[in-house]
Amino acid sequence: IGSTLCRRLVGDGAKVWMVGRDETKLKQLAEELGQPCSVCDAADWDKLDTIVDEAIERWGGLQGAANLAGSILLKPAHLTSKAELQDVLNQNVMTAFGVVRSVAPKLKKTGGGSIVLMSSAGASIGLMSHEAIASAKAGVAGLARAASATYGAGGVRVNSVAPGLVQTELTARVWKNERSAESSRSMHPVGRLGRPEDIASLIQWLLSPEQSWITAQDIAVDGGLSGLKSATR
Repeated sequence: IGSTLCRRLVGDGAKVWMVGRDETKLKQLAEELGQPCSVCDAADWDKLDTIVDEAIERWGGLQGAANLAGSILLKPAHLTSKAELQDVLNQNVMTAFGVVRSVAPKLKKTGGGSIVLMSSAGASIGLMSHEAIASAKAGVAGLARAASATYGAGGVRVNSVAPGLVQTELTARVWKNERSAESSRSMHPVGRLGRPEDIASLIQWLLSPEQSWITAQDIAVDGGLSGLKSATR
């Protein structure tokens, strides 16, 4: 999703500073798009602060940021260890909080902008064995709403997007298994799983200054998963 979003933004003429943990993939994408990048885990708030400051110094400002960090842990609560839960929280809540903490005050100083965080359909509906990720993503959605209240007077918009199952490397063990893939497809009323561009297009739209009256929203882009109950196909 992140790679797709970067390609869309650059294709539309935006300058993008890409941040990620996988140095090889990150540098390949940076070379492909001709954009700067930094290797960093967004849960490392001090390093993230430095990168944001560097981007602002280089470009003379900043218009927005998106945190697309995520993880998947499908276990019932009684089989989830404290370490596993902490890891899920670190990858999802701590990274999202770090982006808001680093970016929102700086956007406020320069007239505003947009921050987009990654929630999940599983945060608004009950899905079996999603206790850890649902807890984390519900926290992300709550963070977006609170931050939109804190920084909104300064023109800073904060929203989150809530996907259903999207076909990415992260979720490959689910959708590459035909039995589990069919089960998931049957839960999505449109009858297919999500594609990275389905999510990236919404994030790009939310980042645009044209959407200046949209904030504090957790927007579902999930093929109807969270909004409808459909009969078995």
